Amino acid sequence: MAKVTRDDVARLAGTSTAVVSYVINNGPRPVAPATRERVLAAIKELGYRPDRVAQAMASRRTDLIGMIVPDARQPFFGEMAHAVEQAAAERGKMVLVGNSDYRGEREVHYLRAFLGMRVSGLILVAQGPSEGAAAEIDAWDARVVLLHERPESIDDVAVVTDDIGGAQLATRHLLEHGHPYVACLGGVATTPSVGDPVADHVEGWRRAMLESGRSVEGRLFEAPYNRYEAYTLALGLLAGPQRPPAVFCSTDDQAIGVLRAARELRIDVPGELAVAGFDDVKEAGLTDPPLTTVSSDRPAMARAAVDLVLDDGLRVAGARRDGGWGRVRQFPSALIVRQSCGCA
Repeated sequence: MAKVTRDDVARLAGTSTAVVSYVINNGPRPVAPATRERVLAAIKELGYRPDRVAQAMASRRTDLIGMIVPDARQPFFGEMAHAVEQAAAERGKMVLVGNSDYRGEREVHYLRAFLGMRVSGLILVAQGPSEGAAAEIDAWDARVVLLHERPESIDDVAVVTDDIGGAQLATRHLLEHGHPYVACLGGVATTPSVGDPVADHVEGWRRAMLESGRSVEGRLFEAPYNRYEAYTLALGLLAGPQRPPAVFCSTDDQAIGVLRAARELRIDVPGELAVAGFDDVKEAGLTDPPLTTVSSDRPAMARAAVDLVLDDGLRVAGARRDGGWGRVRQFPSALIVRQSCGCA
């Protein structure tokens, strides 16, 4: 049987091959609904399958978006990747996801692999300042959007949430319950870093504490981001003689680990220990007690990142912008009050 071509589809639908292309690629020009239906009916009747490889070779771009996350096993990154996938599907694109495992060499590996595939663009949830990633991005003609984190070394368009403001909201709320102070679980070896969400969460906690006249000395604890290692750390912290009355955790995963440790030690939450987190992952509403946390609009952030990465007006690597961080799109944070803080 002869291979069905785009000309065959156009002939059956009574249109030009250009119109068939517009329907298949969702643009770049609009197609009248009735014409679109005729083209789709012809495609179905003839069993036409577009040659994506040929299209990619001709345009030097595929219908793929590359996305690199630190660890998709963590609920926050898994939910963010899913939101990006849904947003991309609305634009007729598919998403390839790679896990950097918080390792610079893995991040560079996926950058090279995805950009070598001629993806339409790249969404990067960076692990922090990465000179290797920055150099790799500059070496390719690629559109890159930073999501969730904006390391200073990579000067590209970024979509983030108000991490400092959200952490302030959570810390102030815990203090309003009358606790003498709020401890903080930060990241591992927390140091000031421009654009690092966890460092910004710590900064928000610090500001809220100092604004209320509380000292932060000795009340910041380094903790891994995942619940399992945070649980182990919390067992020692909560069983010690200086158990804090309230804890703000930089991630919900950490907070879930703290809640597990408190239950094991028979510490009543929120009666003896108030807990708040950051991220509002789906599991936050199912913990016991339900976790008070800070939410970001992940679907809106994902749509913004996809729209930006597919926007032909974005810079290509090597064409630096004036104004430094002038193209950061920041979404507001919101406090989601549940019961782990002490609210009914």
